[in-house]
Amino acid sequence: MSNILENMRVAAAEMEGGAAFALPQVIVVEPGALNKVVPFIEEQDWKTPLLVADVHTLKAAGGSVEKGCKEAGIPTHITLVLPNAMGDVIADEASVVQVLLAVQQNKADAIIVVGSGTLHDVARYAAYTAGIPFLSIPTAPSVDGFTSNGSPLIIRGNKLTIPAAGPVAIFADTDILRKAPAAMIAAGFGDMLGKYTSLFDWKFGRLTADEPYSPVVAAITEKALLACVNHAEDIGSHSELGIRILTEALIESGLAILLFGQSHSASGAEHHLSHYWEMEYIRTGRRQLLHGAKVGVACAEISTLYHELAELPGLDNNSQWERVRNEVNQLPTPERIRELLRTVHGPSTLEELGVSNDLLRRSLEEAHLIRMNRHTLLRAFNEGTIATVLAE
Repeated sequence: MSNILENMRVAAAEMEGGAAFALPQVIVVEPGALNKVVPFIEEQDWKTPLLVADVHTLKAAGGSVEKGCKEAGIPTHITLVLPNAMGDVIADEASVVQVLLAVQQNKADAIIVVGSGTLHDVARYAAYTAGIPFLSIPTAPSVDGFTSNGSPLIIRGNKLTIPAAGPVAIFADTDILRKAPAAMIAAGFGDMLGKYTSLFDWKFGRLTADEPYSPVVAAITEKALLACVNHAEDIGSHSELGIRILTEALIESGLAILLFGQSHSASGAEHHLSHYWEMEYIRTGRRQLLHGAKVGVACAEISTLYHELAELPGLDNNSQWERVRNEVNQLPTPERIRELLRTVHGPSTLEELGVSNDLLRRSLEEAHLIRMNRHTLLRAFNEGTIATVLAE
């Protein structure tokens, strides 16, 4: 049994207004965790749960859950979220409405989501809207959004993060997670690497725009990040240790967001680039790239830019800029970030990822517009306000 929950409760107690009430009741990260799902459902006395999956995740774990529920006498309906015209399952209006209709038609009293990040985004918003709980069964350690209370949804082609429900329980079976596609495991590692630049941008926003900040949440996120970096080879070999560490780190990062109530710790300029690329691919009718794969490569590109900005002339006598420069110098170089991505067998360059130099250029110029409530160094650079904000 994982110590994640207890550690989070301790962290919440150290925070002013820490939202311990929002934490899941149960978190299990271990081999065979799937066997504990049906007993939990029975404890909750759910009568008509809806199982949300796609054709792949139904095979990976959903079928076993359905069988267990049936043997326990729990009628469980299944809705398979349909892919779009490009063959991708995405978190958009159509997917959300599909799940909400299934909830209504089957009078579901809970949602059991079996899948990775996209299905969780759809299910959590549907559960929130329907006013019912949801249970999380990750099938790939690919994102840190399993515990989120917000859903990044594509609405009319734009990426919006909308309030949603956090899970009442998470059952992460490492036997199943180890069998996830290698690209999805590498994506999860990429999502964690992105914390390097998101944590930097959070500090920058605090310094230059008085953004809300929590040292406790920052420490949780950094510890989870470093655990992954220190076990990159284990993660790359898909060992039980490596997959458990990656999964726990992703969950911890998500819970840190939950405690704080905002995603500053886990989402900075690197995520804004990723979201920009995602919207561009949808707009042009291209197959989607894995979120974490984009974040990992974007982290390297943002690191490149930030190290270049740290050498800007004309600010040498500004004490605040010296603090920023010192923080930038603690960021890994883009070469180090790419080396880590290669260790887990993920794409490490724009070319390997499939993103053009032109799209990178446009995203570096415009991606900050996606989240105008975030004061990243990328935004300050694009708005030409670095010297101004540092002088305030």
